[in-house]
Amino acid sequence: MNPLLRSVMRLFAAPRLNMREDYARVRRLQRQLAARPVPRYRAVDLRIDTGDGEREVPVRVFSPREQRREEVLLFLHGGGWVTGDIESYTPACATMADLTGCVVASVDYRLAPEHPFPAGLEDCWRIIRAILEAPWRLGAESAARIVLVGDSAGGNLAAASCLLLHERGLPMPQRQILLYPVTHWDHDPRTTPFLSARRHGADYRLTSTEVEDYLELYVPDPALRRDPLVSPLMASDLDGQPRTLLITAELDLLCDEGEAYGRALRDAGTEVRIHRVEGALHGFITLPRFARSLREAYEVIDEFLDAPLPDGGTP
Repeated sequence: MNPLLRSVMRLFAAPRLNMREDYARVRRLQRQLAARPVPRYRAVDLRIDTGDGEREVPVRVFSPREQRREEVLLFLHGGGWVTGDIESYTPACATMADLTGCVVASVDYRLAPEHPFPAGLEDCWRIIRAILEAPWRLGAESAARIVLVGDSAGGNLAAASCLLLHERGLPMPQRQILLYPVTHWDHDPRTTPFLSARRHGADYRLTSTEVEDYLELYVPDPALRRDPLVSPLMASDLDGQPRTLLITAELDLLCDEGEAYGRALRDAGTEVRIHRVEGALHGFITLPRFARSLREAYEVIDEFLDAPLPDGGTP
């Protein structure tokens, strides 16, 4: 990124919103942007029982123009646990379906601050369990065809859901794709152990202040933010986790903590591929499909999906 563009991006990253007060405005803006004309797509809206007898979670299922794979990508959206939904992520999920040739199912989990931790996480792990028990609901022939995908806070929820499923001895996905996930509780440039948070905490797409605001809304009790279900990198037991593709963005403050989680999984015996997209910003999965960083990420995702299944089968 040249110095002029770098300076312009820093101007846009300057704090202009207080997420603790303006999250509702951000939600409205996201929906307005997503309502712009997008390429035609096929989608069906479902409501899936979480198994607790009390709540059904909305899920939007996208079919690709040309289905080339039998995998179903179960997608958890980003937005700091506070913003984002199946409406605002519809363009990104339609692109994901077309570029992978997979069915994509987007989960509309509950958001903070109306529903703080662990409400959103409960929706996610319950939906994952329900789908693995009955993969035919999303058109998958077996649970092995369900691939868990999450970006940013959604990557955090994907990782935390797998930790919780393993802890409770429940079935879990065989594969997960984590896109620039939040994995640690400390994003203060003065105290964080991660260079990328110190270097990019005031730059570009996402700032340290914004992440801290999101965490305060999602987990009001500071003591709980070190819980592995909030900060997966704090987990002492990472055994039994799914084969993982972890994709980070070079100019993202979350870059180093995401890669650290990938290395921790690898040290615990999980098969992990870590790929850093050079020159990319946080949130690039929502860019138009011609964006270089997006195309590079999907090339890596395609390779991951085409690899033999963990049980020795083939995609």
